[in-house]
Amino acid sequence: MDTSTIQDFLQRPSESEAAILGHVLRNPGTVQPVIARDCGLSQQTVSRLVGELVERGALALGERKVSGRRGQPSVSIRVEPDYAYSLGIALMTDALSVALMDFAGNVVGHEQFTMPVMSRNAVFARLHEIRARLLDRTPAARERLVGAGIGILGPCLDGKSRFNPPRALDEFAMVPIDELFTERLGLPCWVEGDGNAAAVGESFLGAGRQYANFVYIYVAAGLGGGIIVNNRLLRGSHGNSGEIGRMLPWRNFQIPTLETLLHSLRSAGVELDGLSTMLANFDPDWPGVDEWITRSRDQFSLIASAIAALLDPEAIVFGGRLPPALAAKLIPAIELFDDARREMPRPLPRIIASRTSYHACAIGAAMLPLEQRFYSSML
Repeated sequence: MDTSTIQDFLQRPSESEAAILGHVLRNPGTVQPVIARDCGLSQQTVSRLVGELVERGALALGERKVSGRRGQPSVSIRVEPDYAYSLGIALMTDALSVALMDFAGNVVGHEQFTMPVMSRNAVFARLHEIRARLLDRTPAARERLVGAGIGILGPCLDGKSRFNPPRALDEFAMVPIDELFTERLGLPCWVEGDGNAAAVGESFLGAGRQYANFVYIYVAAGLGGGIIVNNRLLRGSHGNSGEIGRMLPWRNFQIPTLETLLHSLRSAGVELDGLSTMLANFDPDWPGVDEWITRSRDQFSLIASAIAALLDPEAIVFGGRLPPALAAKLIPAIELFDDARREMPRPLPRIIASRTSYHACAIGAAMLPLEQRFYSSML
């Protein structure tokens, strides 16, 4: 990579450029008139900035598209995948998931390992091995790796990077996670709670391509989530917006998680040695699945109804580590409480399954460096 190319690559986009990049990422093949309309910019400004981003290598021009209006067809625009890369790291109680993502949001490499012990030494030893393999398979990423994002369970303590995760992650508790990973990986690092990270990924690469306002429900060993408002993550005063599991007092309700599903399956006679094994081999017809849905639907209905009443989103997205086959059985059982007054009840959000693939937290974590570095900043 020559010096001029490095300087172009390191140049931080302006606010308007970041808005354009974010729009094109969510709408591959879009055209300048649509960008101008959706980003609130003049056609002249969009034309100039798109030209500069194409020259820098961040955007690429495609075929001409007929818009139905008079005049010349518009040229389609897309994000250039090789412009930048990032790593996404999901720290779970029993596993480590790592994704290598290109600038267009494509996962070009992914590895996940069950970890008997989630100690610092074990995690970073495995991380160095995984990174080396992923970069060997995608050599273009070596000089264009902008950083790593980390998703971790538990509430944020300082509004920035200190978290209080479950006991299995004791060695990552109450320390600045971004600084720890920056020091050990030699890369700029950003950290979010697992639900917030997954919501960011869903916003750019999944349901966010259709819905600008949605709430993400992250179902895993715990229950969390994230809130997207006008395509941006709402973090809250302390970084804990979207802590959906805390809407249910644990003394009054069984919190519906994949751990309680595991207990239900074991009680029904399904032999499983842990959460990762259950998810890797999940069968929606196992005995105990329907019982868990029956025991969980009221809690999920209460949560979804509260979200609808308080935030009025376009959609409620169920994701996290929730298997798609389980989501397909669970979602129809969830009820949004409404008085259905007269013939026109109030509009309610759609309840849908996540539209991202691979591991939701790892994908979202991989989006963090790209968003912070190139796309519109978070609220």
